[in-house]
Amino acid sequence: MYSFDSRIRYSETDSEGRLTLEAMLDYFQDCSTFHSEDLGVGLQYLRERNLVWVLSSWQIVVDRYPGLCEHVTVGTFPYDFKGCFGYRNFFMKDADGGYAARANTLWTLLDSRSFGPAHPTEEMLEKYQLEEKLPMPYAGRKIAVPGDGETKEGIKVMPWHLDVNHHVNNGQYVRMALSVLPEKFSVAQMRAEYKKQAYLEDVLYPYAAYAKGEKGQDVWVVSLQDDNGAIYVNVEFEGLEG
Repeated sequence: MYSFDSRIRYSETDSEGRLTLEAMLDYFQDCSTFHSEDLGVGLQYLRERNLVWVLSSWQIVVDRYPGLCEHVTVGTFPYDFKGCFGYRNFFMKDADGGYAARANTLWTLLDSRSFGPAHPTEEMLEKYQLEEKLPMPYAGRKIAVPGDGETKEGIKVMPWHLDVNHHVNNGQYVRMALSVLPEKFSVAQMRAEYKKQAYLEDVLYPYAAYAKGEKGQDVWVVSLQDDNGAIYVNVEFEGLEG
């Protein structure tokens, strides 16, 4: 397991002084990056071997959003490898050791030249020590998009949306999807299913649809699409149970 300690910053909070979902996702992404870099199998290692990890799906279950200046511990570990796929858990704990959030992710290792599937090297398998998966309610990866939604104004990809791979960062898609939700909607679970990459000056059109969950909770699905309806990512936001 890899973890680091932090403190919730003013720049990471909303108007109520609570950590935002976007900032929580950033913590998790940074944590996995720190982990890989500290093990010596990070970005430079992958580039030298023409490899790239692509995120296929997110699931974040939020127990609570920590407040301004709270001390937190952010951690991550892989729990399985299957062919080109890697499975990784994340967590955020408060100062008392209680969970603020838990997450599950699926990653795909690709050859950066052909974009075909690749297998982790022996060195990667040796350094990434597998652990038992976190206790949490695991949801499926596929997200159904309701057919009675509304397409919002397009969002043009700007330079600040991009990461070091020169495409839209995983967290930026979630920010775009969150921007079309009703004000004050509190997210208890987020799932994201990534379909294709978006690049500089692409225009993403958010298609937003509302539904009721099995436990009476409000659910919004936002599908970010191109002008032909091809999907970049589907994001599902579940509110608190009704």
